[in-house]
Amino acid sequence: MPNHSDAISFEGRVAIVTGAGGGLGRGYALELARRGAKVVVNDLGGARDGTGHSDAALKVVEEIEAAGGTAMSNGGNVAEYDQMAEMVARAKEAWGGVHVLINNAGVLRDKSFAKMTSEDFAFVVQVHLIGSANATKACWETMREQNYGRILMTASSTGLFGNFGQANYGAAKLALAGLTKTLYLEGAKNNIKVNTLAPVAGTRMTEDLFPAEAFAAFAPEKVMPAALFLVSEDAPTNAIVGAGAGVFQASYVTLTQGTLLTGDDLSPEGVAAHWAQITDRTGEIVPQSGAEQGMLIGKLLMGG
Repeated sequence: MPNHSDAISFEGRVAIVTGAGGGLGRGYALELARRGAKVVVNDLGGARDGTGHSDAALKVVEEIEAAGGTAMSNGGNVAEYDQMAEMVARAKEAWGGVHVLINNAGVLRDKSFAKMTSEDFAFVVQVHLIGSANATKACWETMREQNYGRILMTASSTGLFGNFGQANYGAAKLALAGLTKTLYLEGAKNNIKVNTLAPVAGTRMTEDLFPAEAFAAFAPEKVMPAALFLVSEDAPTNAIVGAGAGVFQASYVTLTQGTLLTGDDLSPEGVAAHWAQITDRTGEIVPQSGAEQGMLIGKLLMGG
């Protein structure tokens, strides 16, 4: 444990980590268990492109149990809602609830958009976006009843900022940041906090993107502190956090003050002429809900 007097504990908590058979998910599961959580280690055990199956989750459960922790394996596919509902039911039956969900499962099918099939696009969105929504939905009512829930979505710099050859992955990952922004609002009254993590780590998913020495510097263990903080009791909510190699960052979706166009300026030519004002970042805000865009427009209409 760290030397901080306010050590973060997960005693008495039940946590589910999807895609926990290796890489980041395995690291989260091991540390959650070390800090007292009972952990459902979910992993379909497929290859990086989502094909095939293995018993990767069982090995992580064995590691947790060998260290004195409590865990169960689950081979459910996040893309199948019924399998996620069954996973949550088993956790509740064994341990009485579900308090923490880390949506980490994912796949890659990288190609330039010109060469990408619609199937490759849909499959990646299905696993990342629909899969995270399925796992979250399966936990949601339990978390509402408990008046306690901590949910983490895994986004990516690709989703937030783009990356050549990953249109499918990027679309799904920014969608997850968007899902967080509504779920944090809907969960607030039941003490459900929802956050987004954009990790940069050397794992099976990224092994061919990193040179060997960088692979070690970007060890998954160096992302883990952000993930565990974001699902802890005193976590913030609606944060987008970047993490890699021991560096932690915050990312924001912002809105400029904008410009009111009237008369002849209310035209495509007017938008072109005022583009510098429209995009001027002076006084930009970080809206906490979609309503704030309309409120800012209203302010300009009233001469504010």
